[in-house]
Amino acid sequence: MHKIFKKTLTIFLRIGISIILFVILFHSKEIDIKSLLDHIHSANKPFLLLAFSFVFLNYILCFFRWNILLKAANIHLPIKRVVISFCGGVFFSLFLPSSIGGDFARSIDLARHTQKTKEVIATVFMDRLSGYVGLASVTLFSLCFGWGIVNNDLAVLVPVAIIVLVLIFILLVLFNKFLYTKVNNFLHIPNSGRIRESIKNLLQEIHYFRDKKGVLLESLVLSLIVQAIGPIAVYITARALGVSGVKLLYFFIFVPIIGAITLLPIAIGGFGIRESASVFLFAKAGIDGIAAMAIALLNSYFIFIFGVIGGMIYVFTLHYRRLQHSASS
Repeated sequence: MHKIFKKTLTIFLRIGISIILFVILFHSKEIDIKSLLDHIHSANKPFLLLAFSFVFLNYILCFFRWNILLKAANIHLPIKRVVISFCGGVFFSLFLPSSIGGDFARSIDLARHTQKTKEVIATVFMDRLSGYVGLASVTLFSLCFGWGIVNNDLAVLVPVAIIVLVLIFILLVLFNKFLYTKVNNFLHIPNSGRIRESIKNLLQEIHYFRDKKGVLLESLVLSLIVQAIGPIAVYITARALGVSGVKLLYFFIFVPIIGAITLLPIAIGGFGIRESASVFLFAKAGIDGIAAMAIALLNSYFIFIFGVIGGMIYVFTLHYRRLQHSASS
């Protein structure tokens, strides 16, 4: 009972944070809701459809990236079953804290079906990690070309530095034998019990991918493509709203930063965080608050639509999942 109350309270707190962020944003930037809605309503529909298609393409690529990692971990399933689990993750990411919540959901779903909990979680972690590597790589590459337009702005450079340092630390722990051994030894602290064993087993499963260089390379290439498509989709959305004269390079620098910020598990589905970060960063490219908010809301809307579609697929295949689970058992 206490656990249920705690989880419910946590969800309401995160919903509250999303609402508070929106209220602060609308108040501080003096964004008129009517003007905002008029701006969105007057958007170029073919351009919006194109942006929507790019977002859809990203989901397809992310699915194939995860499926590649599943096969590398000797988890061979019908593609329909993997699609269902992936769609469930997309759906639950709308209501759980950031996309990490969706990762947790698809991990549980597929682990229950395959009875290979450690292996499934390891593939989801590696899937997220390769995406993070792609995100950091695209950001750094773009920053090299756009150093002049950033103009030593700490509001941009500090998040990029944090993104890169966190990535370096994770990669060293996973793929450097010395640090990997140190972390394993640290996990033998007294009273760690099941937590220690769970983390240790997960690290061992992740460490298994060290020898799968071809799989890692393939996953990284897909991640780079995904992280390159994201800024293009947002740029097309901006053009649909009549934003012109803003270099595409700005989007390649800012969109990955916004994506990294929305990974923070402090708001439901990243709503509120995505919009606040978008308004703040796009202002540096000369985009006014209403246009920046419209861009963020439309991209959140795309995510919401795909989440709803994913939820419908997940719910309507309940009978199929039960049959598959019975067969695997």
